Amino acid sequence: MNLAYQNMTALEEKLNQSVIGQKHVVRALILSLLSGGHVLLEGLPGTAKTRSVKALADNLQLAFGRVQFTPDLLPSDVTGSEVYREVNGKPDLSFKEGPIFNSIVLADEINRAPAKVQAALLEAMAEETVTVAGETKFLPQPFMVLATQNPIEQEGTYPLPEAQMDRFLMKVDVFYPTADAELDIIRLVRAEEQLKKQTELDESERDVFDVNAVLEGKEAIKLIHISENVEQYIIDIVMATRDPKRCPNSALARWIAVGASPRASIALDRCARSSAWLAGRDYVTPDDVRSIVHAILGHRITLTFDAAAEGISSVEVIDEILDHVLLT
Repeated sequence: MNLAYQNMTALEEKLNQSVIGQKHVVRALILSLLSGGHVLLEGLPGTAKTRSVKALADNLQLAFGRVQFTPDLLPSDVTGSEVYREVNGKPDLSFKEGPIFNSIVLADEINRAPAKVQAALLEAMAEETVTVAGETKFLPQPFMVLATQNPIEQEGTYPLPEAQMDRFLMKVDVFYPTADAELDIIRLVRAEEQLKKQTELDESERDVFDVNAVLEGKEAIKLIHISENVEQYIIDIVMATRDPKRCPNSALARWIAVGASPRASIALDRCARSSAWLAGRDYVTPDDVRSIVHAILGHRITLTFDAAAEGISSVEVIDEILDHVLLT
């Protein structure tokens, strides 16, 4: 395989060394980076959500911006604003860029800010531009928003509306690590503390990641072949969320209130091709689709009250779809 493939697989390996026990999170970050999408990480405190994002930015050596979302945050705190000052005794308005003008942006606890602030991200995530005072400004490339939220704390939060949830390419659930992984985490943190205390790593000794590998990877993914059968498989999966009657003898009609949008089909296609490329193949298999379908569809379907009453999760709904939708 080419140098871009080698660099991206090496990046995934390094991230797995920094973020122990969360391989599915690391894979989702790499796939989204290659697919040009954004990720919502949902998990309990201390599950390395923020660490994963910072490790990605550090290894890519890209500009990193962090926004801690709070109820009193303003849209201008995210996008930036025009600042008044005097230049040579004359009044002047100049634009001061906000943290959104970074390649990797961490929106920490995104559901703690009101809708007006959340909406400030919409244009940036969809168009990769920011409009201020009638002037459109372009964001750096590559550009990626990584948001986090806590699934259990609902007091003082503003749940993301469906329109904004749909902007995220993937929503990844971050779980507590296993006992073995937890032991490795303790040892890793201890080693990092000792290294920091003894000496700071000379910048000249750091491995320099060629960010062009990301851009080359994006171009390579465009050439990955996907057969008509696999294309139809993707469509059938998405259509099953909108018309559950297509899957007779299933409980989908009772569980799904609103199905996935066309963004789901586009996301499945892009991420399946990215998954195939990372596996060293130039063609997509049904397993590529199944490996990413939960992260792409889970936040795009709305469940019924019956599903909630039965304790049915989006994971179980998607499993039901996969059981009934077969490759033709």
